[in-house]
Amino acid sequence: MGKIVALTYLSLDGVMENPAWTGPYFNSDHAKYAHGQLFAAEALLLGRVTYEGMAAAWPQMEDSEGEFAVRMNTLPKYVVSTTLQQAEWNATVVRGDLATEIAKIKDQCTGDILIYASGDLTNALIELGLVDELKLWIHPVIVGKGKRLFPDGTPGTSWTLASTTNFSSGTVVLDLRPAEQK
Repeated sequence: MGKIVALTYLSLDGVMENPAWTGPYFNSDHAKYAHGQLFAAEALLLGRVTYEGMAAAWPQMEDSEGEFAVRMNTLPKYVVSTTLQQAEWNATVVRGDLATEIAKIKDQCTGDILIYASGDLTNALIELGLVDELKLWIHPVIVGKGKRLFPDGTPGTSWTLASTTNFSSGTVVLDLRPAEQK
């Protein structure tokens, strides 16, 4: 059975929106870690907005980003949307009951199913107990405004820290797993 791994870039104040502010912190350590995550994955799971942005950008990046872009472009993608009628870029639109449809995807896969960004989707899946790993890439910057991964009103959940990865740029990845319910 596949596992859902949510990867999200965050500022110190929890902002995830328009992550151009991550640029100064991207270095070879960061690239190596990102490469390992993508190449361990069997599929991508995306919300519609993230899918549309990535589908517009990644097919043009194979010359500049090499095998990473090739991998990104060739992986199967599942796009959760109530409005998208059809998808390209090796993608399938997921509709219907979210818990049922995501369970089917997890049953079809044996490796990681990565969620990039897609905050609303990540929160919905956390609420359903379907996120197996949460990897928060905390960047040492305060953005001040923008969409946060966990907005006010997000239902509370508990997580266990599985590991941390520190990059020389000051970015830290917190690798979290759902806490066992007692």
